[in-house]
Amino acid sequence: MQEIIVTANEAGQRFDKLLAKYLNEAPKSFLYKMLRKKNIVLNGKKATGNEKLEVGDQIKLFLSDETIEKFSKIKVQRTNQVLNFVYEDDNILIINKPVGMLSQKAEAKDESLVEHIITYLLESGQMTEEELRKFKPSICNRLDRNTSGLVVAGKSLIGLQKMGELFKARSLKKYYRCLVAGEVRERQYIKGFLRKDEKTNKVTVEEKAFEDSLPIETEYKPLWTNGRCTLLEVHLITGRTHQIRAHLASQKHPIIGDYKYGNRKINDVYKSKYKLESQLLHAYRLELPELAQPFENISKKQFVAPLPELFAKIVKEEKYIEG
Repeated sequence: MQEIIVTANEAGQRFDKLLAKYLNEAPKSFLYKMLRKKNIVLNGKKATGNEKLEVGDQIKLFLSDETIEKFSKIKVQRTNQVLNFVYEDDNILIINKPVGMLSQKAEAKDESLVEHIITYLLESGQMTEEELRKFKPSICNRLDRNTSGLVVAGKSLIGLQKMGELFKARSLKKYYRCLVAGEVRERQYIKGFLRKDEKTNKVTVEEKAFEDSLPIETEYKPLWTNGRCTLLEVHLITGRTHQIRAHLASQKHPIIGDYKYGNRKINDVYKSKYKLESQLLHAYRLELPELAQPFENISKKQFVAPLPELFAKIVKEEKYIEG
């Protein structure tokens, strides 16, 4: 028999969700069978699995150690990546992700920001491998591999849930900086519709709704232009796949360095001149709304990640080149 006492990191979720994490190799049918037979009980009573857990709840597994070991595998992929932290408290992390780093795994062998965060928390003693059975820290927003900038992660369940809610409700404002081809003189607010092709991992943007498309909204303003290129600050209102890249390209202002949606001839010039290998798109600033405890430390705060070195160099040199 094993006993689990529910902590703050497990509270608030359904009982069966926790069991699926703890006995992560067990079929769901096995878990529900054990609940029906009272081999797994909650606070000494028979449970169905849909109960919402509270701090201090007592879970007992009347299973052999061999069965628990068979169905409970702790999988930890430790990495050697040093992360650039912009902010950290008990519940969240804000990281300045570099170009080239995956936000989440694409394949099982991949190393992503999620694995780097878990490694950091384990090696700094903020969590144990045993705790990973019941809660896995993760990110709340994603950036493309070759987009740099601010990513928010939840260290605790409440942090993960709260930040996820803010992103979903759009009450957390996201601002990007990008260098685009062409001249932009005025602030723009544009709407459209986007659909992703899963086979090509590319999106299509149109002004009017079309089959399986989703609405998108993007706002941007020029910070400077030399007539040939423009540095934009972009407010990402909705957050669809490749939205900024595809939406700006549809306005005839593709992001420089973006070979998927951009202008190859222009990109080749910058590649030759600066050895640029990725799109000049950076998640620059986050603005948080008013928040209550336990998030009072970040209530109404702004977080900024400076431009990557190469991006900053290109901006500096291009600013004073006449178009």
